[in-house]
Amino acid sequence: MAAVDGSPGYVVETNLVGAYHCLELARRDGAQFVFLSTSRVYPIGQLSALALRETETRFELQAVQTVPGASARGVAEAFQLGGARTLYGATKLAAEHLIAEYAAGYGLRTVINRCGVIAGPWQMGKVDQGVFSYWLLSHYFGRELSYIGYGGTGKQVRDLLHVDDLVELVEEQLVRPELWAGTVFNVGGGRANSLSLVETTALCRALTGNDVRIVGQPEGRVGDVPVYLSDCSALFAHTEWRPRRTPRDVLSDVLCWIDDHRDALAAVSV
Repeated sequence: MAAVDGSPGYVVETNLVGAYHCLELARRDGAQFVFLSTSRVYPIGQLSALALRETETRFELQAVQTVPGASARGVAEAFQLGGARTLYGATKLAAEHLIAEYAAGYGLRTVINRCGVIAGPWQMGKVDQGVFSYWLLSHYFGRELSYIGYGGTGKQVRDLLHVDDLVELVEEQLVRPELWAGTVFNVGGGRANSLSLVETTALCRALTGNDVRIVGQPEGRVGDVPVYLSDCSALFAHTEWRPRRTPRDVLSDVLCWIDDHRDALAAVSV
């Protein structure tokens, strides 16, 4: 979510003020509060300092990391929070702090889910949001793509979680509010459900049968990081919930959605 006309007003009103209004409703009605936060709460400088190794198709996190809360599994909740993180991440983190105060001051039963990349049907993917849907849409309609940053190799990595997996977790949280009260967990696919852009390209080619031109742009973008993986060890220790759908399942479901709405998507997707 980007600022409008250079102003952070839209993102502040949506993520922070919006959270405040929802908290007020929960306080009035004594309701449980489940918040979908983001992995973007973790600062860019610390994420960019993680030790990496390069393989044929991706960057991998080294087993030994000097940044607390990081490992080969990814970023855990103990990861340092000092530093800049984009306005989107900053407003989400500010909302998290507000939620903690409402929980302490008013006894609200709150849950914070720090989501990695969520993907699936009905996500109108763009360059800066919904990258996996964007990549598949571009292959489907034969549109040129770019590997941006990190030498233009396409080896940057994100984990991804099917939206249906996320819905199943939220349903569990709603059914058992006392078990989840006061929790803050990373929610994502983790290393097992992650893709680099190169790997995403191969999967999109296999699913669509299309091979699109991809240009390498060595220079990176402000706010980007080479790797983000959600370390969900704390979440998995708390619940039996696990992601059930693979990256191929995610993209296959997106492909079925595109097939079903081809004409409409051809007119609006860019």
